[in-house]
Amino acid sequence: MKENYLAKWLNNELSEAELAAFKETAEYATYKKIVDASARIEGPAYDSAKAYKNLQARLAAKQTETPGKGKVINMKPVRKLMKIAAAIVLLIAVSFWFANSQDETVSTLYAESTTHTLPDASEIILNAGSEISYSKKKWNKERVVSLEGEAFFKVAKGEKFSVDTDLGEVWVLGTQFNVEQRGDYFEVSCYEGLVRVIFDGVEKELPAGSSFLAINGKIIPVEGPVTDGPSWLNQESSFKSIPLKYVLEEFERQFNIDVETRDVDLNQLFTGTFSNTNKELALQSISSPSRLTYDLDGENVIFYAEETP
Repeated sequence: MKENYLAKWLNNELSEAELAAFKETAEYATYKKIVDASARIEGPAYDSAKAYKNLQARLAAKQTETPGKGKVINMKPVRKLMKIAAAIVLLIAVSFWFANSQDETVSTLYAESTTHTLPDASEIILNAGSEISYSKKKWNKERVVSLEGEAFFKVAKGEKFSVDTDLGEVWVLGTQFNVEQRGDYFEVSCYEGLVRVIFDGVEKELPAGSSFLAINGKIIPVEGPVTDGPSWLNQESSFKSIPLKYVLEEFERQFNIDVETRDVDLNQLFTGTFSNTNKELALQSISSPSRLTYDLDGENVIFYAEETP
């Protein structure tokens, strides 16, 4: 990271190119969390005018006790020192709060997946473009994981384990299940044991071999899994009667490629599977059943409806 990027960022002086480069650095996420934490914290109440009057009163009282021996005091340095002391107190408070409230966060980039072990030996496998966070400090009291994206969970036996997403919650005791929440898409599949899904005030229990799906706030009937894990663990992405929009978004994540469409009905339902490791094969697997053509140019692909010239 260039040495002056941090100072320029704090002063909102970075150009768009410099800001983009700064966001790619390893330090950016840490600095961003510190700044966000600082913005949410209020310093201790401090009445500088009252403190100044109290100090004047004490000095006046001292001069009354020893007349003729009082010293002329320049109050400006004193006030500066008081401001510095207040700033130091606030900085210590922010640092203490940040150190004790920061969650453990694990994320994946596009075209990437990773496995993470939780403090109780539960295992989480993250699909591309996903993020989890949880509190190590509170883990023994409550096993709660926040998820953005998609992850497969192998939960160790123990107290209640829950997964929080923007669209709903999943509660389990000890089981294996998959959760995907991206935008308005929310799907939970149970592969072992029993899970409870809470969505928009509705609770539904999912035994092994069943799934729950909601798109655009609407619960959609869906068949359960017939395998022992989601297809993406085997480097494939599978869909059954899912709007093409979500299929193309998954293709973007798996290959870190920009997708455009021309005159394509993104609401048409797609059933099929594409490879997460072979780009050309994946393009053919998507375009053929959807009656699309495509133009691949480096890290960009454009899909066309077949009748479009």
